[in-house]
Amino acid sequence: MKKFCIVFGFLFIIILTVVLTAQPSAEKTEFLRLHVRANSDSVIDQEIKYEVKDAIVEYLMPVAASCESKEDAMAKLEDSLSGIEAVADRVLSEHGFSYRAKADLRREDFPTRVYEDVTLEAGVYDALIVELGSGEGANWWCVLYPPMCFAGEADGNNIRYRSRIYEIIRDFFAN
Repeated sequence: MKKFCIVFGFLFIIILTVVLTAQPSAEKTEFLRLHVRANSDSVIDQEIKYEVKDAIVEYLMPVAASCESKEDAMAKLEDSLSGIEAVADRVLSEHGFSYRAKADLRREDFPTRVYEDVTLEAGVYDALIVELGSGEGANWWCVLYPPMCFAGEADGNNIRYRSRIYEIIRDFFAN
């Protein structure tokens, strides 16, 4: 009887874990991704991609931090598209590039990706896509909402934005 209770308890824990960790595809809509796509895979295009990324992240930091929901983030980003393009174009111009940036919010199919301790399963996600020139090179990406890609300095203080959803999941499995 004791063995039966142990096996039953073990199976119950496994089933409960599967049920609680299974995420329906609709949950993918809770993430808003940022992709900065380089003009090409050349070394110079990849280097400028990172400089543009830094400028865009700095520009978007206060926007992302103020969002209460994904819908709020998308609305604020929609209003900021021309500003995002201007920031990217300024960096490109300062470094002598003749091509320009195009920013757009859209739904796209993405492969499975790992960001720090979070895995985003393959699927369709809403994303801010910033294409530099032809946008045919490798991309840099992060999660805008919940804000998981913003770390930096502001007013001399180190700031790290974090995901409350991630913390809840992490704390659940830590106990």
